[in-house]
Amino acid sequence: MDKEGGFVNTPPLLDGSNYDYWKSRMSVFLKSIDSKTWNIVLRGWEHPVTLDVDGNMIDVLKLEEEWTPIEDEPGLGNSKALNALFNGVDKNMFRLIKKCTVAKDAWEILKTAHEGTTKVKSAKIQLLTTKFENMKMLEDESIQDYHLNIIDIANSFESFGEKISDEKLVRKILRSLPKRFDMKVTIIEEAQDISSLNVDELIGSLQNFEIIVNSKTDKKGKGITFTSSMDSDETQGIHDDNEDMSESLALLESHLKKIFKRIDRRCRSNG
Repeated sequence: MDKEGGFVNTPPLLDGSNYDYWKSRMSVFLKSIDSKTWNIVLRGWEHPVTLDVDGNMIDVLKLEEEWTPIEDEPGLGNSKALNALFNGVDKNMFRLIKKCTVAKDAWEILKTAHEGTTKVKSAKIQLLTTKFENMKMLEDESIQDYHLNIIDIANSFESFGEKISDEKLVRKILRSLPKRFDMKVTIIEEAQDISSLNVDELIGSLQNFEIIVNSKTDKKGKGITFTSSMDSDETQGIHDDNEDMSESLALLESHLKKIFKRIDRRCRSNG
């Protein structure tokens, strides 16, 4: 059973707010019926008409019982596609296509209703572009969640016939990460050819880095415990300060030892 669309042998449901999602799933559902059904949606279908004695078409629709096997096959494909579309929309969406007898017409009506005309489509693409450029990963957001948000935008572009390249997605992700990823970004940019890096490889590398950073943060947080009335933030702050101080003192001690050794050597060489 499919969570969103019911059983897998029933079409996904269009409710007016999920067209991008519905379109991708419905196209696959129509293809799964058979290839001819999907081709009918793409190319359309014309009702057979009656021919006169000379073989010329008369503007009179032929009765279904008079269809030849050659005419019957595409007619069946149209009926299958129309049935799937009628059952794949809610009551409000059904009002748009209830009078359709051709599956392609119903498909195009739903497409225009949600994607709009050429001008409307252009305006929506512009809005998507602005949203894409302004996207940044939040401090408390995980790489996985940010990846899904980026993919949602990319899929929206594709539904309007605009495809974002892997290189553009990779560069966008790298320049919109929080400061905690600066070191990893620098390593990736210096070690790899960005133009040949795909999104999945990048996300896998970033997730691995994220796990390591989170693991170190957790260990650092558990390094020392104070039984006082201070809250956890203050305790962590003191712990971090103590660590920084210890590191600084150790470094200073090392430098001083080197200086004293040099002075001692000079004194000995001078008698």
